[in-house]
Amino acid sequence: MILSMTGYGKAVVVYKEKKINVEVKSLNSKSLDLSARIAPLYREKEMEIRRLLAQKLERGKVDFSLWVEKESTVDATPINAALIENYYKQIKAISASTGIPEPEDWFTTLLRLPDVTAKTEVEVLDDEEWEVAQQAINEAIEKLTEFRKQEGAALQKKFTEKIDNIANLLKSIEPFEKSRVPKIREKIIDGLKQIPEVDYDKNRLEQELIYYIEKLDINEEKQRLTNHLKYFHETMKESGHGVGKKLGFIAQEMGREINTTGSKSNQAEMQNIVVKMKDELEQIKEQVLNAL
Repeated sequence: MILSMTGYGKAVVVYKEKKINVEVKSLNSKSLDLSARIAPLYREKEMEIRRLLAQKLERGKVDFSLWVEKESTVDATPINAALIENYYKQIKAISASTGIPEPEDWFTTLLRLPDVTAKTEVEVLDDEEWEVAQQAINEAIEKLTEFRKQEGAALQKKFTEKIDNIANLLKSIEPFEKSRVPKIREKIIDGLKQIPEVDYDKNRLEQELIYYIEKLDINEEKQRLTNHLKYFHETMKESGHGVGKKLGFIAQEMGREINTTGSKSNQAEMQNIVVKMKDELEQIKEQVLNAL
Protein backbone atom coordinates (compact mmCIF):
# COMPACT_ATOMS: atom_id res chain seq x y z
CA MET A 1 0.00 0.00 0.00
CA ILE A 2 1.32 3.42 -0.99
CA LEU A 3 1.57 6.25 1.52
CA SER A 4 1.83 9.85 0.37
CA MET A 5 4.35 12.21 1.93
CA THR A 6 1.73 14.95 2.03
CA GLY A 7 -0.18 15.06 5.30
CA TYR A 8 -1.62 17.16 8.10
CA GLY A 9 -2.54 16.40 11.69
CA LYS A 10 -3.59 18.51 14.67
CA ALA A 11 -4.49 17.63 18.27
CA VAL A 12 -5.56 19.70 21.28
CA VAL A 13 -5.58 18.45 24.88
CA VAL A 14 -6.42 20.25 28.12
CA TYR A 15 -4.23 20.05 31.21
CA LYS A 16 -5.43 22.05 34.23
CA GLU A 17 -5.74 25.67 33.01
CA LYS A 18 -3.66 25.01 29.88
CA LYS A 19 -4.63 24.04 26.36
CA ILE A 20 -1.77 22.13 24.69
CA ASN A 21 -1.81 22.40 20.87
CA VAL A 22 0.18 20.14 18.52
CA GLU A 23 0.27 20.54 14.73
CA VAL A 24 2.23 18.43 12.22
CA LYS A 25 2.47 19.14 8.48
CA SER A 26 4.47 17.24 5.85
CA LEU A 27 5.34 17.60 2.17
CA ASN A 28 7.51 15.54 -0.17
CA SER A 29 11.28 15.47 0.25
CA LYS A 30 14.10 13.04 -0.59
CA SER A 31 14.90 12.59 3.11
CA LEU A 32 13.54 13.70 6.48
CA ASP A 33 13.73 17.50 6.71
CA LEU A 34 12.34 18.32 10.16
CA SER A 35 11.55 21.81 11.45
CA ALA A 36 10.29 22.05 15.06
CA ARG A 37 8.79 25.01 16.91
CA ILE A 38 8.34 24.04 20.56
CA ALA A 39 7.05 26.06 23.54
CA PRO A 40 9.89 26.91 25.99
CA LEU A 41 8.50 24.65 28.75
CA TYR A 42 8.86 21.56 26.50
CA ARG A 43 12.26 22.39 24.94
CA GLU A 44 14.00 19.87 27.19
CA LYS A 45 12.03 17.14 25.37
CA GLU A 46 12.94 18.32 21.85
CA MET A 47 15.34 15.44 21.07
CA GLU A 48 12.76 12.90 22.24
CA ILE A 49 10.10 14.53 20.04
CA ARG A 50 12.46 14.56 17.04
CA ARG A 51 13.27 10.86 17.48
CA LEU A 52 9.57 9.99 17.63
CA LEU A 53 8.80 12.00 14.47
CA ALA A 54 11.73 10.43 12.59
CA GLN A 55 10.58 6.95 13.59
CA LYS A 56 6.91 7.47 12.68
CA LEU A 57 7.15 9.68 9.58
CA GLU A 58 10.39 8.35 7.96
CA ARG A 59 10.62 10.86 5.11
CA GLY A 60 9.33 14.26 4.01
CA LYS A 61 9.63 17.96 4.78
CA VAL A 62 7.97 18.03 8.21
CA ASP A 63 6.88 21.11 10.18
CA PHE A 64 6.12 20.40 13.84
CA SER A 65 4.59 22.97 16.22
CA LEU A 66 3.79 22.65 19.92
CA TRP A 67 2.36 25.66 21.74
CA VAL A 68 0.33 26.36 24.88
CA GLU A 69 -2.70 28.59 25.42
CA LYS A 70 -3.56 29.64 28.97
CA GLU A 71 -6.63 31.19 30.53
CA SER A 72 -6.20 34.97 30.80
CA THR A 73 -6.72 34.90 34.58
CA VAL A 74 -3.95 32.35 34.96
CA ASP A 75 -1.61 34.13 32.58
CA ALA A 76 -1.96 37.55 34.23
CA THR A 77 1.26 38.87 35.81
CA PRO A 78 0.81 39.14 39.61
CA ILE A 79 1.38 42.46 41.39
CA ASN A 80 3.68 42.36 44.41
CA ALA A 81 1.44 44.11 47.01
CA ALA A 82 3.97 43.88 49.83
CA LEU A 83 6.65 45.54 47.71
CA ILE A 84 4.25 48.33 46.64
CA GLU A 85 3.40 48.99 50.30
CA ASN A 86 7.12 49.17 51.14
CA TYR A 87 7.77 51.62 48.25
CA TYR A 88 4.77 53.72 49.38
CA LYS A 89 6.08 54.05 52.95
CA GLN A 90 9.57 54.96 51.74
CA ILE A 91 8.28 57.67 49.37
CA LYS A 92 6.05 59.12 52.14
CA ALA A 93 9.01 59.20 54.53
CA ILE A 94 11.32 60.86 51.97
CA SER A 95 8.62 63.41 51.11
CA ALA A 96 8.16 64.30 54.80
CA SER A 97 11.89 64.65 55.49
CA THR A 98 12.83 66.58 52.33
CA GLY A 99 9.67 68.58 51.62
CA ILE A 100 9.37 67.13 48.11
CA PRO A 101 5.65 66.96 47.17
CA GLU A 102 4.07 63.53 47.08
CA PRO A 103 3.07 62.21 43.62
CA GLU A 104 -0.48 63.01 42.47
CA ASP A 105 -0.95 59.65 40.72
CA TRP A 106 0.32 57.09 43.22
CA PHE A 107 -0.61 53.99 41.16
CA THR A 108 1.28 55.11 38.04
CA THR A 109 4.33 55.96 40.10
CA LEU A 110 4.37 52.77 42.14
CA LEU A 111 3.71 50.40 39.22
CA ARG A 112 6.71 51.81 37.35
CA LEU A 113 9.11 50.90 40.15
CA PRO A 114 11.39 47.82 39.79
CA ASP A 115 10.04 44.28 40.38
CA VAL A 116 6.51 45.41 41.25
CA THR A 117 5.00 43.37 38.39
CA ALA A 118 7.88 40.97 37.78
CA LYS A 119 7.01 37.29 37.50
CA THR A 120 9.21 35.39 39.90
CA GLU A 121 7.83 31.84 39.59
CA VAL A 122 9.61 29.44 37.19
CA GLU A 123 7.52 26.80 35.43
CA VAL A 124 8.85 23.24 35.62
CA LEU A 125 7.60 20.44 33.38
CA ASP A 126 6.33 17.58 35.52
CA ASP A 127 5.79 13.97 34.39
CA GLU A 128 2.00 14.24 34.44
CA GLU A 129 1.94 17.24 32.11
CA TRP A 130 4.50 15.66 29.77
CA GLU A 131 2.38 12.51 29.55
CA VAL A 132 -0.62 14.62 28.48
CA ALA A 133 1.53 16.46 25.92
CA GLN A 134 2.75 13.12 24.55
CA GLN A 135 -0.88 12.05 24.01
CA ALA A 136 -1.41 15.17 21.90
CA ILE A 137 1.77 14.54 19.89
CA ASN A 138 0.82 10.91 19.18
CA GLU A 139 -2.73 11.89 18.23
CA ALA A 140 -1.47 14.52 15.77
CA ILE A 141 0.95 12.00 14.21
CA GLU A 142 -1.87 9.42 13.87
CA LYS A 143 -4.08 11.98 12.11
CA LEU A 144 -1.24 12.89 9.75
CA THR A 145 -0.63 9.17 9.00
CA GLU A 146 -4.34 8.71 8.22
CA PHE A 147 -4.17 11.70 5.88
CA ARG A 148 -1.13 10.14 4.18
CA LYS A 149 -3.05 6.89 3.67
CA GLN A 150 -5.93 8.71 1.98
CA GLU A 151 -3.55 10.61 -0.30
CA GLY A 152 -1.65 7.37 -0.97
CA ALA A 153 -4.86 5.62 -2.09
CA ALA A 154 -5.49 8.43 -4.59
CA LEU A 155 -1.89 8.09 -5.85
CA GLN A 156 -2.26 4.32 -6.25
CA LYS A 157 -5.44 4.79 -8.29
CA LYS A 158 -3.65 7.30 -10.54
CA PHE A 159 -0.61 5.01 -10.98
CA THR A 160 -2.80 2.02 -11.83
CA GLU A 161 -4.58 4.04 -14.50
CA LYS A 162 -1.31 5.26 -16.06
CA ILE A 163 0.37 1.83 -15.96
CA ASP A 164 -2.67 0.26 -17.66
CA ASN A 165 -2.57 3.00 -20.31
CA ILE A 166 1.09 2.22 -21.07
CA ALA A 167 0.29 -1.52 -21.27
CA ASN A 168 -2.54 -0.85 -23.74
CA LEU A 169 -0.35 1.45 -25.84
CA LEU A 170 2.36 -1.24 -25.90
CA LYS A 171 -0.15 -3.76 -27.27
CA SER A 172 -1.26 -1.28 -29.95
CA ILE A 173 2.30 -1.26 -31.38
CA GLU A 174 2.09 -4.91 -32.55
CA PRO A 175 0.12 -4.41 -35.84
CA PHE A 176 2.51 -1.65 -36.95
CA GLU A 177 5.51 -3.71 -35.89
CA LYS A 178 4.47 -6.63 -38.14
CA SER A 179 3.65 -4.44 -41.14
CA ARG A 180 6.94 -2.54 -41.16
CA VAL A 181 9.12 -5.52 -42.28
CA PRO A 182 7.49 -5.81 -45.76
CA LYS A 183 7.59 -2.01 -46.04
CA ILE A 184 11.33 -1.92 -45.30
CA ARG A 185 11.94 -4.71 -47.85
CA GLU A 186 9.90 -2.88 -50.55
CA LYS A 187 11.66 0.39 -49.84
CA ILE A 188 15.14 -1.13 -50.23
CA ILE A 189 14.22 -3.08 -53.40
CA ASP A 190 12.57 0.01 -54.96
CA GLY A 191 15.71 1.98 -54.21
CA LEU A 192 17.86 -0.62 -55.94
CA LYS A 193 15.57 -0.67 -58.99
CA GLN A 194 16.01 3.07 -59.45
CA ILE A 195 19.74 2.56 -59.98
CA PRO A 196 20.18 1.55 -63.67
CA GLU A 197 22.14 -1.54 -64.69
CA VAL A 198 22.78 -2.73 -61.14
CA ASP A 199 22.98 -6.44 -60.61
CA TYR A 200 22.76 -7.60 -56.99
CA ASP A 201 22.89 -10.93 -55.22
CA LYS A 202 19.40 -11.68 -53.88
CA ASN A 203 20.75 -14.03 -51.22
CA ARG A 204 23.12 -11.34 -50.01
CA LEU A 205 20.22 -8.86 -49.98
CA GLU A 206 18.17 -11.24 -47.84
CA GLN A 207 21.05 -11.59 -45.39
CA GLU A 208 21.42 -7.82 -45.13
CA LEU A 209 17.67 -7.40 -44.68
CA ILE A 210 17.62 -9.99 -41.89
CA TYR A 211 20.53 -8.22 -40.16
CA TYR A 212 18.85 -4.82 -40.54
CA ILE A 213 15.47 -6.08 -39.29
CA GLU A 214 17.10 -7.79 -36.29
CA LYS A 215 18.61 -4.44 -35.29
CA LEU A 216 15.10 -2.94 -35.37
CA ASP A 217 13.54 -5.81 -33.41
CA ILE A 218 11.83 -4.57 -30.21
CA ASN A 219 10.67 -7.88 -28.74
CA GLU A 220 13.22 -7.72 -25.92
CA GLU A 221 12.24 -4.15 -25.06
CA LYS A 222 8.56 -5.08 -25.07
CA GLN A 223 9.21 -8.05 -22.80
CA ARG A 224 11.27 -6.02 -20.34
CA LEU A 225 8.74 -3.18 -20.32
CA THR A 226 5.91 -5.67 -19.67
CA ASN A 227 7.90 -7.08 -16.73
CA HIS A 228 8.51 -3.57 -15.35
CA LEU A 229 4.79 -2.76 -15.58
CA LYS A 230 3.96 -5.97 -13.71
CA TYR A 231 6.61 -5.25 -11.08
CA PHE A 232 5.26 -1.72 -10.62
CA HIS A 233 1.80 -3.18 -9.88
CA GLU A 234 3.26 -5.65 -7.37
CA THR A 235 5.38 -3.02 -5.62
CA MET A 236 2.37 -0.76 -5.10
CA LYS A 237 0.78 -3.51 -2.99
CA GLU A 238 3.84 -3.83 -0.74
CA SER A 239 3.94 -2.35 2.73
CA GLY A 240 7.03 -1.19 4.57
CA HIS A 241 9.88 1.20 3.99
CA GLY A 242 10.99 2.80 0.74
CA VAL A 243 8.11 1.82 -1.56
CA GLY A 244 8.13 5.29 -3.17
CA LYS A 245 11.87 5.12 -3.93
CA LYS A 246 11.48 1.64 -5.41
CA LEU A 247 8.65 2.84 -7.66
CA GLY A 248 10.90 5.71 -8.79
CA PHE A 249 13.65 3.25 -9.82
CA ILE A 250 11.14 1.07 -11.73
CA ALA A 251 9.82 4.17 -13.53
CA GLN A 252 13.39 5.00 -14.63
CA GLU A 253 13.84 1.50 -16.07
CA MET A 254 10.50 1.80 -17.88
CA GLY A 255 11.72 5.06 -19.40
CA ARG A 256 14.85 3.35 -20.78
CA GLU A 257 12.81 0.64 -22.52
CA ILE A 258 10.33 3.17 -23.96
CA ASN A 259 13.19 5.34 -25.27
CA THR A 260 14.90 2.32 -26.90
CA THR A 261 11.60 1.30 -28.48
CA GLY A 262 11.24 4.81 -29.88
CA SER A 263 14.75 4.82 -31.35
CA LYS A 264 14.06 1.46 -33.09
CA SER A 265 10.55 2.31 -34.30
CA ASN A 266 11.45 3.64 -37.76
CA GLN A 267 7.76 4.24 -38.42
CA ALA A 268 5.58 7.30 -37.79
CA GLU A 269 2.65 5.41 -36.25
CA MET A 270 4.91 3.56 -33.80
CA GLN A 271 6.73 6.75 -32.85
CA ASN A 272 3.40 8.45 -32.11
CA ILE A 273 2.50 5.62 -29.74
CA VAL A 274 5.92 5.90 -28.06
CA VAL A 275 5.32 9.65 -27.50
CA LYS A 276 2.00 8.82 -25.79
CA MET A 277 3.74 6.24 -23.58
CA LYS A 278 6.36 8.84 -22.61
CA ASP A 279 3.61 11.29 -21.68
CA GLU A 280 1.94 8.71 -19.41
CA LEU A 281 5.29 7.84 -17.83
CA GLU A 282 6.15 11.51 -17.15
CA GLN A 283 2.91 11.85 -15.19
CA ILE A 284 3.91 8.81 -13.12
CA LYS A 285 7.38 10.27 -12.47
CA GLU A 286 5.89 13.57 -11.29
CA GLN A 287 3.56 11.86 -8.81
CA VAL A 288 5.99 9.18 -7.62
CA LEU A 289 8.08 11.93 -5.98
CA ASN A 290 5.25 12.28 -3.47
CA ALA A 291 5.13 8.56 -2.58
CA LEU A 292 6.72 7.57 0.73
